[in-house]
This record gives sequence, C-alpha cells and structure tokens, in this order.
Amino acid sequence: MKLIKAAIAEDDFRIAGIHEKFLQKFSEIRVVGKALTGENTLQLLKDTNPDLLLLDVYLPDMLGSELLPLIRERFQGITIIMITAATDKEILEKALGYGVDNYLIKPVTQERFEEVIQSFIKKHALLSVNGPVNQDIVDQIFKKSKQEQSKKGTAYPKGIDEITLKKVKAVLESQQQGMSAEEVGNAIGASRITARRYLEYMSSVNELRTEVVYGIVGRPEKKYYPV
Repeated sequence: MKLIKAAIAEDDFRIAGIHEKFLQKFSEIRVVGKALTGENTLQLLKDTNPDLLLLDVYLPDMLGSELLPLIRERFQGITIIMITAATDKEILEKALGYGVDNYLIKPVTQERFEEVIQSFIKKHALLSVNGPVNQDIVDQIFKKSKQEQSKKGTAYPKGIDEITLKKVKAVLESQQQGMSAEEVGNAIGASRITARRYLEYMSSVNELRTEVVYGIVGRPEKKYYPV
C-alpha cells in the first residue's frame, strides 16, 4: 500500500505540531503539510492532494464546517476527520451531511485518537484493493463503526461523566425509598444542582421514576426512585 498523505488544518500551531508528531508514529502515514486558515487549507489540498485531512472548526477566516462543501466539490476522494472544541449540534449535523469520517471533540485522548487513525488506515487499505469489492470487504468496513461504538461505550451528554453517574446510581440503589436532589448531592459530596443534573439525565433515559411530594409547608419536592 502506498503511503497515506495527510494534511492538518488547525489554527493553533502548537496543537497542529502535536497532531503531526502523533501521525508520524504511523509508518503508513506521511504528513504533507499544515494550514492555519481556511484559505491556506484549500491551497494545501490543491498542492498536495492528500488522502486524509484533520480539520478544525474554528479557523481564523472561516469555520471548518463552511469549508466542507468546498472540499467536497474540489477534492471528492479525501477523508476528513474533524478534531474540534465545537459541540454545536448543527456543526455535527453538517459534518455528517458532508460525509466526515469521524468527529473528535477536544480534548482528545491519545487512545481515542489512535483508535480512529488505525480504523482509517484499515479502511483505506481495504478500499485500495484493486478490482471489485466483495461482501467480505464491505462487512469489514462497516463492522469497524460498530466496533468503535462498542469500545467507546455509552456516549454521555455534556456535563455527565461516568464516574459521578455510577456514584449517583449506587446511592439510589442503596436506599429503600426515593431521594431528593439535595439528599443525593449530600451523599456523593456534590451540590444539589449537580445532583439534579445527573438525576434528570437518568430520568430521561428511563433509569429513574420521579414523584412530586409535598412537604409540611406545602412546598413540592421531587423524589427519584430507581426503576
């Protein structure tokens, strides 16, 4: 297999350098250039015709998501992996609509970065096979996505982390009666607001049932019960 040519579009030269050093660890990949702006990115793609582009969203002259239609129009065969601090749903939807191969939200762990790049290298090798594809090749390509999801586990929304969530579940399961957000917060050493965020999340995914209880002075209080 020929070396995979990779380009990096990132407005922070320090982060771009980190990405470059990481990609250089893969013998299958050669970094052909870095760009700090959207305009520079388009020129870099024209000059080097890379196979892979690591694309940030917040570039100085335009959003990386605004580059997507231009890239797809001019460089149809390139694989795009977005690495960004952007958490806007609209940007993610646009990335999906333009066939972005993966979407990594900063800060990205080295383990996750390596999984994504290794997966890309494998898919690139499968698609580089001469002749028609067969079902086995297709299955291997699509199986990759399922394996990534199983490794990654459950994707929690912003503000929810797995360790705190497990603490909240353990506290609720240890009680025979429902608990309020304040009681859960005291039990895990967190604020009432933080506890409520986790409780409402668990309720939204049907892991809890809720009940409104009126106290002595008539003030309603929500109680949470494990399902």
